[in-house]
Amino acid sequence: MIGRPLWLDRIRRAWLQRPIVWLSGVRRAGKTTLARMFPEAVHLNCDLPTTARALADPELFLGGQRPGSTLVFDEIHRLPDPSLLLKIAADEYRSLRILATGSSTLAATRKFRDSLTGRKEAVHLCPVLWEECAEPFGVSDFDRRLLHGGLPEALLRDEKLPSSFGEWIDSFYARDILELFDVRNRQGFLALFRLLLRCSGGQLDIGRLARQSELSRLTVGTYLEALQTAHAIHLLRPFHGGGSREIVARPKCYAFDTGFVTFEKGWDVLRPEDRGILWEHLVLDSLRFRLSDDRIFYWRDKGGREVDFVIRRARDRLDLVECKMDADELDGASVRAFRRLYPAGENFLASPAVREPYRIRRAGYVFTVRAPGPVGQPAGE
Repeated sequence: MIGRPLWLDRIRRAWLQRPIVWLSGVRRAGKTTLARMFPEAVHLNCDLPTTARALADPELFLGGQRPGSTLVFDEIHRLPDPSLLLKIAADEYRSLRILATGSSTLAATRKFRDSLTGRKEAVHLCPVLWEECAEPFGVSDFDRRLLHGGLPEALLRDEKLPSSFGEWIDSFYARDILELFDVRNRQGFLALFRLLLRCSGGQLDIGRLARQSELSRLTVGTYLEALQTAHAIHLLRPFHGGGSREIVARPKCYAFDTGFVTFEKGWDVLRPEDRGILWEHLVLDSLRFRLSDDRIFYWRDKGGREVDFVIRRARDRLDLVECKMDADELDGASVRAFRRLYPAGENFLASPAVREPYRIRRAGYVFTVRAPGPVGQPAGE
C-alpha cells in the first residue's frame, strides 16, 4: 500500500479539533485506501447490508466500542440516517474518533438532516498532489502527472487508458449526481460537464455554456452547484478591493483533475504551450490543501492584466502566486498593476522543477521561486 503521509497528518490534526472528520473527494481519489492506513481502526463499509443492520441501533453499536477507539464509516451516506449516527457519536461518545467518507460534501445528500456544526472537521481529498509524486508514488515525470491526472489508479498505470476516463464519468453521473441530486437529464448534464473540462482554467461564461449545452441559464446554474458540491469543479472568485477597473463578478472554473482535462481535449502528448494552464491546476490543489477556499482568489482587470492566484493573509496584506514553467515568462505589467493597488505582501513564482527555493527580481519586485511541497510552498505557508 502506498503511504499518504501528508493526508494522514492532516486527518490526525483534524481529530485534535473535532471528534468527527468528514473525508470527501471524487470517487477513486483514494478515500477508502487512505482510511485503511489507520490499522487500529474499526472499518465499516456502509455499502454492505450487514453494516446497515449492525448500525441500525447507533447507541447499541457505539456503546459496545472501547473508549478511545477509531471508527471508519466508509461511504456513510449509503446508510438510511447517517446524520443521526454521527450526531449520537459526537454528543454521547466523545472519546471515539470517527472518520466518515463520502464522494461529496456532507450536506450533499438529503439524508443529512443535521449539518453537525461544531462537531466535524472537513477534509477534501484532491487528486495526488505534485509534491506527493516523487515520494511516495515514485512518479517524477511531470508530463505523466499532467496527462494521466492524479487519481492513483490512473497515475500509476504505465499508459493512459482513455476508456477508464469515460467509465469514470458514467459512474460519477450514476452514483453521485443522479443519486444525490436527482439530476435526470443525463445528456444535458454530461454535455455541460464536458464543456467545463475543455475550458478548465478559464473564466466562467454561463450564457455561452447555456447556448452550447442547450440548457437554460437556470439549469446551468443548478448543475454547476451540483458539480461544485461533488468536488468535480472549483470556482475561483476574482479578488477586488474597490478598484474601478477590477473584474468583480466572473469566477474562473477549474476541473478537479488534469487527466480529465487532457482526456476531453484529446491530448495524448503535451506541447510546450499546453503545460502552463495544467500546471495552474496542480498549484491550486496545493494551495487548497493548505488554505481555506475563502482565502484563495485570482485577480484581473478590464485591460486583461491577470495574476494567477492571490492569497488573502490579513488586512491590507495580499500574497501573489504566479505559475510559470520558466521565470522569464513572468508578465511584469500584471504584477506592477496589481502591486500599485495592493503593495503589501509577498510574491511567489511556482515552478515544478525547483528543488530549493531561491529569490529573483522581476518587474521591480522580489519573487521567491519554489515548487509546491513541504520545502516549496508557493503560498508561503
